[in-house]
Amino acid sequence: MGRSGEGAAPPRRQRAGAGAKGKLPRGGAAQRFAMSVCFLLISAVLLLQRWQAGPAPEWLFRGDLFLPEVSRDIRDDMPDDLSPSAQIDYDRLLGGLLIEGFDERSCRSRYQFARYHRNAARVPSPYLIERLRRQEALQKKCGPGTKSYNNAAKQLMSTQSINGISDCNYLFLTIHAGMGNRMLEITSAFLYALLTGRVLLVDRYKQIANTFCEPFPGTSWLIPSDFPLSYNEFTKHSPESYGNMLQENVIRGNTYRSLASARPPYAYLHLDGDYAFHDKLFYCEDDQQFLQGVPWLIMRTDMYFVPSLFLIPSFQDELSKLFPEKDTVFHHLGRYLLHPTNDIWYSATTYYRAYLAKADKVVGIQIRIFEKKGILQRNGPFPHVLEQILSCAQGEKLLPQIGVTDGAAAGNNRTIAVLGTSLSSWYSDQIRERYSEHRTVDGTMVKVYQPSHEEYQKKKNRKHNMKALAEIYLLSMSDVLITSGFSTFGYVAQGLAGLTPWIMYRPENHVVPEPPCGRAMSIEPCFHQAPYFDCRAKRDADLGKVVPYVRHCEDVSWGLKIVNETRL
Repeated sequence: MGRSGEGAAPPRRQRAGAGAKGKLPRGGAAQRFAMSVCFLLISAVLLLQRWQAGPAPEWLFRGDLFLPEVSRDIRDDMPDDLSPSAQIDYDRLLGGLLIEGFDERSCRSRYQFARYHRNAARVPSPYLIERLRRQEALQKKCGPGTKSYNNAAKQLMSTQSINGISDCNYLFLTIHAGMGNRMLEITSAFLYALLTGRVLLVDRYKQIANTFCEPFPGTSWLIPSDFPLSYNEFTKHSPESYGNMLQENVIRGNTYRSLASARPPYAYLHLDGDYAFHDKLFYCEDDQQFLQGVPWLIMRTDMYFVPSLFLIPSFQDELSKLFPEKDTVFHHLGRYLLHPTNDIWYSATTYYRAYLAKADKVVGIQIRIFEKKGILQRNGPFPHVLEQILSCAQGEKLLPQIGVTDGAAAGNNRTIAVLGTSLSSWYSDQIRERYSEHRTVDGTMVKVYQPSHEEYQKKKNRKHNMKALAEIYLLSMSDVLITSGFSTFGYVAQGLAGLTPWIMYRPENHVVPEPPCGRAMSIEPCFHQAPYFDCRAKRDADLGKVVPYVRHCEDVSWGLKIVNETRL
């Protein structure tokens, strides 16, 4: 496709017929011309109808992926030929997490997600499904455009304190982090809204509508454009910050909240990685009881704070009923909430069908480099990271060993597809080169693919974020996963897939760790900046030892993650 704009010459008009200027051809030529035009028009209409009444999809990866045999619409009624072991009866409603009734053409991923995941998903509890239906009704009753929302928005500008609890309370999540963090913070905020009976609204100006479909039927989760507060100006130093209100004793009563105090119309919750001691009191029981009466909570976070919700006594019984398998929070809520838009989904599924679907096994390798040697050096090449990847993959028998000579073994007709994701292409190139130069010891053919390599992260770039999301979902379509410790990108992929990954530990001094990787305790993400204040004892404590199902993370020793008691 040619480019228009700078340096592009205007296209020349083609003549309608040989030797005729501006005249339509006659006779048989005219009929052929008319049929050609009709065919083109019908094709164009069908192409648009395949997806949605809107702009044509934007391809995120290389153009040569969209071959005739794979670049067709991915419909539910297509023959199920995605893999040698066909999934004939896949559960399009994800065990009841989803409901019928959405327009499938407007959001293909919602009902097609299960088709591309060969791993057996965990089953959601009936109580979780019931609570999701109640939350959907609340979102519709109190969402943007309703009388309840309009009244609540007006109340934001009131200088009067609030007494009593409203029928419609709100949690507004501002968005600012990278794609993996965004998905974790959205899921965390949604769970908190579910536990506290609040409507979840998200920032409409941070590309959410371009990356995710609306999750709730009959309403929108995007904050209206006429929202009265200048929320982008809030920081941890803002007087509206809940932590600052506590520290300055603005809230009537003593420093530890008087439950009889009148509530402000709203409070800003600063839960970013730089939050201070008083901000972290959000995770205390007394503070939760006080916040319950605040109509609007505006939250900024870049973390998966779910593990600390499991340590709040008033939430524990409800969480146990919602998640009998405690390590399935992100697995269920992420698949319920986060549905990529058609452009992203089409790019991911087309890539999958072109390169991964026919392999006997797909090994996903997510590579994140944490070196700090300048922007051009942060992603490598680092030979010790390459050796760590291969040592982990081969040592855990996820990839076969490479033979010493070219004739090490005859082919066994088995193929492994390696899906690499990294900001650098060097690691995938090196793995591909090693497996192409020599046979494997068992004759298995290893093919290595990497959809994109952006070189460095561009959090505010729309195309970059769309590629990142497509690659997260591609990783989640793997059969086994190797992830980089401390990386939220890998956390999200493992949670969506329901796969317990092998985590590569962070190297020190450019030396491969021993062991190079280890199996994760659960499929849950890690809460990197977890508090260490014991609210009951009013002192610092080891919160990884309070309950058996909240432990310290394998890759972040000070972080917290949820594990399933039956798997300990």
